[in-house]
Amino acid sequence: MLLLALTSQWVFAQSTRYTVTGTVTDARTKSPLPGVVVKFQNSNNATATDGAGKYSLVANLPAGTYQLTFSFLGFKPEKRSVALGAAESASVDVQLSEDIVGLDEVVVTGTSVATSKKQLGNAISTVSAAALENSVATSVDQALAGKVAGAQISQNSGNPAGGISVRLRGTSTVVGSGDPLYIVDGVIINNSSPELIDLGGYAQNRLVDINPNDIDRIEIIKGAAAAAIYGSRASNGVVQIFTKRGKEGKPKVVASTQLRVSEVRKTLDYNDYPFRFVNTDRADQTQEPVQRYDYQDKIFRTAFGTENNISVSGGSANTQYFLSGNYLKNQGIIDNTNFNRGGARLRIDQTLNNWISISMGANYTLSTSEEIPNGGLSEAYGALTGFIFSNNFINPDPDPVTGVYPSTAPTAILRRTNPLEAINRFDFEQRTNRFIGDFQVMLTPIENLNINYVLGYDNATQIATGFIPVGNTTPSYETGYSRRADRTSYLLNNDLNVSYRTMLADWLESTTGVGATAQVEKYYGTGTTATQLGPITRITTGARIVSGEERSEINILGFFAQQTFGIGDRLFITGAGRYDVSSVFGEENRWQFYPKVSGSYLISNEKFWQNLSSVIPILKLRASYGQAGNLTAIRAFDRYTNYTPVALPGLPGVVSPSLLGNTSIKPERQVETELGLDMSLLDGRLGLEFSYYNKDVEDLLLFVNLNPSSGFLNQYANVGTMTNKGFELMLTGAPVQQENVKWTSTIIYSRNRNEVNNIPGGVLTFPGGFGQVAAVDGYPIGAFYSTYFARNPDGSLLLNAAGLPQPERVGRNPETGQPAGATVPKVIGDPNPDWTGSWVNELSFGKNFSFRTQFDAAYGFDVFNFTRRVGERDLYGGLAGYEPELRGEVPKGTSAALFSIFENYIEDGSYIKLREVSLAYVFQPAFLGNNNLRLTLAGRNLFSIDDYSGYDPEVNAAGQTNAVRGFDFVEVPIPRTYALGVQVSF
Repeated sequence: MLLLALTSQWVFAQSTRYTVTGTVTDARTKSPLPGVVVKFQNSNNATATDGAGKYSLVANLPAGTYQLTFSFLGFKPEKRSVALGAAESASVDVQLSEDIVGLDEVVVTGTSVATSKKQLGNAISTVSAAALENSVATSVDQALAGKVAGAQISQNSGNPAGGISVRLRGTSTVVGSGDPLYIVDGVIINNSSPELIDLGGYAQNRLVDINPNDIDRIEIIKGAAAAAIYGSRASNGVVQIFTKRGKEGKPKVVASTQLRVSEVRKTLDYNDYPFRFVNTDRADQTQEPVQRYDYQDKIFRTAFGTENNISVSGGSANTQYFLSGNYLKNQGIIDNTNFNRGGARLRIDQTLNNWISISMGANYTLSTSEEIPNGGLSEAYGALTGFIFSNNFINPDPDPVTGVYPSTAPTAILRRTNPLEAINRFDFEQRTNRFIGDFQVMLTPIENLNINYVLGYDNATQIATGFIPVGNTTPSYETGYSRRADRTSYLLNNDLNVSYRTMLADWLESTTGVGATAQVEKYYGTGTTATQLGPITRITTGARIVSGEERSEINILGFFAQQTFGIGDRLFITGAGRYDVSSVFGEENRWQFYPKVSGSYLISNEKFWQNLSSVIPILKLRASYGQAGNLTAIRAFDRYTNYTPVALPGLPGVVSPSLLGNTSIKPERQVETELGLDMSLLDGRLGLEFSYYNKDVEDLLLFVNLNPSSGFLNQYANVGTMTNKGFELMLTGAPVQQENVKWTSTIIYSRNRNEVNNIPGGVLTFPGGFGQVAAVDGYPIGAFYSTYFARNPDGSLLLNAAGLPQPERVGRNPETGQPAGATVPKVIGDPNPDWTGSWVNELSFGKNFSFRTQFDAAYGFDVFNFTRRVGERDLYGGLAGYEPELRGEVPKGTSAALFSIFENYIEDGSYIKLREVSLAYVFQPAFLGNNNLRLTLAGRNLFSIDDYSGYDPEVNAAGQTNAVRGFDFVEVPIPRTYALGVQVSF
C-alpha cells in the first residue's frame, strides 16, 4: 500500500513539459561528440546527441532543480544542475574530458546498479567497441586477447573457427569448464565446446556465434570476491557483454565490408635429404636414393575471406531501435576448410512513461563449417596427423589413372591416412542454428528505487556430419565411415533485481539490493555412427550401426542481498550474500551460501589531499573477500552410477558403466582475497591499477582411478585442493595529448602461480595427453609428467653401451653403472606461463588518421612438442630433425632411442607476438554527402618472436580442456591475417 501511495503521489504531482537543449563537445579537440547519453538522474528520461553534438531532452516534471548526467564511453561522466521553473526551456552546454585511466567508468556489477569504478572494492576490467573493431578477430573471446589484466586468452587452433581458452586468474577447476560465465544483455549464454565429431581435439566455442561488430562494451569480473553475487556459476569469473543500442535521432546507417587474406605464418623444416636407410638395423648403414616431397606445400593454402556488416539505428525520445545484419565467410589455411556465419540482431527500447520502460532483444545466427579432421588424440585419421606419420619420400598424389591415393605411412608398422586424401575425399561438416532473446522491464516507481526484471533465452542446435568413403588409407575405416550427431541446448534465466539508493545523512549514502534468479539448462543429444558402408552410401546406413542418445536437465535457484554504504564520498563498504541450489548435486549438498565483503577508500577525496590533487588526482585503496561456487562442474546425472541399456537375444539388459557414482560429492568452492590500488597521476594522464589475489579452491573435483577389483574404472570425488596466487598490473598513459595529436599507451602485466595438492597417491594422469600430463602434488595443474634422460653426476648424458641416450630407471646396475629396472617418471615441464603481458599503443593525428598496435607476450612456459617426437623418428622421418642421423652426424638409432625419452621433446614456448596492427583513415567525400568514409588496413598475428621449433607455441591439441595445456600434436597453426576494410556511415 505504501508503494502504491508513493507511486501515485509521484505520478500525479503537478508537472510541466520542459525542454532542455545544448551541445556536448570534446574538451581536447573542441569537436562535437555524437552519441553522448543525456538523462535526468534517477529517471528514464534520456536522449543522445546527434552528429553535431546537439541534444534536446523533453520531460514532464514538477518544477525544481534536477541533475543532468552526460556519459559517453571513453570520457569522464559529467553532472550539471538545471533549475526548471516558469520557463519551459533551458540550455546546458558541456565539455567532456577523455578518461585515459578509466577510473570514472560506470559499470554494472550484478545488481543492476550502475556504479563508478572508483567506488568498487575489487577490480573490474572494461573493453570498448573501439578496442575490438580492427582486431580482425572471428569471435569475441579471440578479440579480447591481450586486453584484460589477469586473463590468459589463447587460441588453441588455427582452424577458421578455432577454439579459444579464457582463464581469469588461472585455472579454477579440472573436470568442469574453465571458461567464465558469459552474459549478453542480461542473458546467460552457452559457450560449451561439444565435440560431436572427432576432429582431433579441436572444437568450436559457441561464443563464435556472437558478432563482435554488434558489441558496445565488455565488462570482465575476474575473481570470486567480485563474482560472489553471481553465486554458483561464477567460480571462473564473469564476462558481461553489452551490445549496441539505438539512440534518439534520425536513422543512422553504418555499412562495412572487409577483405581478409590468411596464410600459414611458419612451416616445419622438412627432411629433404636425398637418401634413406634401407632398414632400421643399427649395424646396417646401407642407404638408397629417394625423392623427397614437401607435404606442407600441398596441405596449406592462401585463404581468403570477407566480413560484411550493416546496421540501422535511431528513434524518438520514447522509442529507440537498433537493427543489424552480418555475414562472415572465412576460409581456413588447410585446403577445403572454411567457416561461414550469417545473422541478424534487433534491439528495441521503449519508454512507456516516466517510471516504466521495456527492452526487447533478438539475435539469430546460422553458422556452417567445412572441417578437415586432424586425428591424433583419439582417432588415427586426419590430414596433419597423416602428414607427420608419412614417409615423405612417397608421392602423396593420387594415381593419375585410377585416382587411388597411396598409403604414405610405413604400412609394415602402422597405417595412417594419406593427408591429401583426407583433404580431398573426406567430408566433415558442422552447422549451428542459434537464437538469443531477452525481454526486460525497468521500473522506477519512486525516486532512487529501481526494479529490473530480465527474461533471457538461449537456444542452439548444432549438427555435425562426417563421411569417409569406402576404400581409403585410414587404419580403422577402410570399409567406410559415416556419422551424424546433433546437440540442442536450451538455457532460460529469470532474474529479478531490486535496488534502492538513498542519502541517510548528508555524509552517508546507502545502496541496498536484493534479487532472485531461476535458471534452467536442458541438453538433448543424439549420435549415430555407421561403418562397413555400401559402395555408394554417404548417410549413416551400413552393415554396422552404433547409436546413442543423451538428455540432461539442470535447475538452479538463487537469492541474494547486498548492502553498500558510502561514507563521506570516500569510504565505501559492501557486504553481500547469496544462496544457490542446484539439481546437479545430492540433497545434502545442493544448498550453498556464498558471502562477500569489500571496501574501498578514496584517499584523494580527503581534504588533506587537495594540495596533491594536481599531481595525483585519484588514489584509491581497495580490499575484498568472497566465495563463489561451481554447481555445474559435472553433468546432471554424474553423481549416479548410470547403467547402459542393451538388447540381448530375446531379453533386455543393462551394461555396467566404467564410472562409479558418488552421491556424496560436493560442489567446488572458491575462496578469494583481493587487495588493490588504483591511482591516476599527472592530471589524469597516467593511471595505475594493481591487484594482488589469493584464490583457494576447496573440495576440488577430480576424476580418480579405481582398483579393477571394484568393477569400475573411475569415480568423481572431492579429493584435491588448488591455489592460484598472483598479481595484475595495468599502466595506462597519454604521453602526448594535444589538440591534433594524441598518443595513448597501455601496458598489462599478469603473474599467476597455480598449485594442486592432496592428490590421491600424489599423481593423477589425465586423458588427452597420452598419459604424459598429470596433477602432481605441489606442482601446477597439467604438469608434464614422464620419462627423462639418465645423466652422469656432472649432468652430462649417461649413454648406453651403443653410445645412445637412455631414460632414467628405478635403479643402477652395480657393475656397469647403467640404469636398471622400470623407467621412472618425474615432472619434466610446466605449460603454465610465469607471466603474460601486452603493450598497446594508439595514435591519432588530427581527425583523420589513427594507428594502433598490440604486442602480446607469454614467458616461462613449456610446450610438449609431440609433433617433433613423431616426425624425427626413423620410422617416419619427415622432419629435418632426422637428417643428422642420415648424414652420420649422430649414431644410427639415435631417434629410436630418444623416442622413449619424453624430456627430449619439452621446449620453451615463450613468445612475443604482434597480435594486432591497424591503420585507419577517415574522410568525408562529397559523393557521400560529406558523410564519414573510413578505410582500414589491419593485420593479426603478423609475426612471433620465439625459439619454439613447432608451428606455434600458443596452440593446444587438446582443445579447451583445463588439465591438458601446451600439448602440440600437429594442431593447425594460427594463421597470419591481413585485412582491408571500408566503412561508410550516414
